Amino acid sequence: MGQNITSTQFTADDRRRFEARLEAETLQARQALAEGAFDERTRCAGFELEAWLLDHNAYPLPANDRVLARLPEALVVPELSTFNIEVNGSPQVLQARALWKLEVELQATWRRCQAAAHEEGGTVVAIGTLPTLRESDLSLAHMTPSLRYQALNEQVLRARKGRPLRFDIEGREHLRTQHTDVMLEAGTTSFQVHLQVPASEVARHLNASMLLSAPLVALSANSPFLFGRSLWAETRIPLFEQAVDCGSDRHPEGRRVTFGHGYVGADPVDVFADNLVRYPVLLPLCSDEPVDRYPHLRLHNGTIWRWNRLLVGFGVGGRPHLRIEQRVMPAGPSLVDMVAQAAFYYGLAHSLAHEPEPPEARLPFVQARDNFYRAARDGLDARITWLDGRSVSMTDLLEHQLLPMARDGLRRLEIDDQDIDRYMAVLEGRVRTRQNGAAWQRAHHARHGDFFRLTADYLEHQRSGRPVHEWTV
Repeated sequence: MGQNITSTQFTADDRRRFEARLEAETLQARQALAEGAFDERTRCAGFELEAWLLDHNAYPLPANDRVLARLPEALVVPELSTFNIEVNGSPQVLQARALWKLEVELQATWRRCQAAAHEEGGTVVAIGTLPTLRESDLSLAHMTPSLRYQALNEQVLRARKGRPLRFDIEGREHLRTQHTDVMLEAGTTSFQVHLQVPASEVARHLNASMLLSAPLVALSANSPFLFGRSLWAETRIPLFEQAVDCGSDRHPEGRRVTFGHGYVGADPVDVFADNLVRYPVLLPLCSDEPVDRYPHLRLHNGTIWRWNRLLVGFGVGGRPHLRIEQRVMPAGPSLVDMVAQAAFYYGLAHSLAHEPEPPEARLPFVQARDNFYRAARDGLDARITWLDGRSVSMTDLLEHQLLPMARDGLRRLEIDDQDIDRYMAVLEGRVRTRQNGAAWQRAHHARHGDFFRLTADYLEHQRSGRPVHEWTV
């Protein structure tokens, strides 16, 4: 969905031609993988950070066009709403000081975003769901003027035969509402990390990513409030899943944002084959690019938002690679917090993917999926079932098993020792204090009862650069 499109109107013939090309490209990907055409050498890390523009009253500032005009660089791009932007990181070979380089670049880009927003009478903040967000903010009047967003909205509503999207989220409080467009998706800003590994290792890493999604979302939860209600620790999860619901008679489940339907087997291209069979084409924009550039496969895959998504990309010289987009983390709380969470993901994924016995053989997929939703709902207070089949508290699991495993995985990746110590100390402090972003926001609101003060204090703490476990309420 990041690519530009040239039309919002499609015919039945467009769909037939697109589906034929999609099938051919899926077959091509399978053959190319079998023949060793995908990159087998590179391990790379990267990220995408979605952020909010705020005015001086802590409301969303719909000015991404003006802010971006002051940022003539490829690393910052528009998002679905005019009050969101996306900050990207340059890919780093996953070794030595890769994590530090990601953080340094993010800090520099973030400072430029702050300066540009200030020139337009506002600021930027990284937070999962904005506490001061009003439902009226999420309207088509605030959709970024782009054909791809317009087409997405039109095709989702077409699939629903014009029926409004219904939202039902039950957490500490209960939210029911409905919307006539996809703009509630704009309330779900995230910190998405990318992991490129040798193609022969992708399946094990993708399954490891699914397994660790529960502890990762519990550790990083930062979205407890929506429209004044206290819901899940990470309310982004149910909100995004319901915001792009294309329910139809042919596919009554309709959700294009899911945890998935099973672990992947030895051939990761099965993910793309599943896309072909399970999901109707949403944007049948046909391309003249050759089949080994996978334009239709990539566009179709971009309209299916698994929380752990497999992507096809191209490196220097044009060689294709496979990489994993880990989507479960919200934006924020601080820049160092986010890089520490990325470090946890990279280290733990490496450890799990290289276990002698595949951990996915020890935990049924349905249990991994249940763990994920429990963790998104309850955050660090969750209890989940882990690889030994026993129920365990999230904080005990993190402290005694997963943080040490992540640390070991980073060592095996030959990440710099001082960086390992720095980022793991941030997460160890978070687990020790049981204060992630969601816990801090709830404690602040319980004490002050004011979402505007919460947002202002959150912004001040974020600007300080201190990790969230050191924040006071």
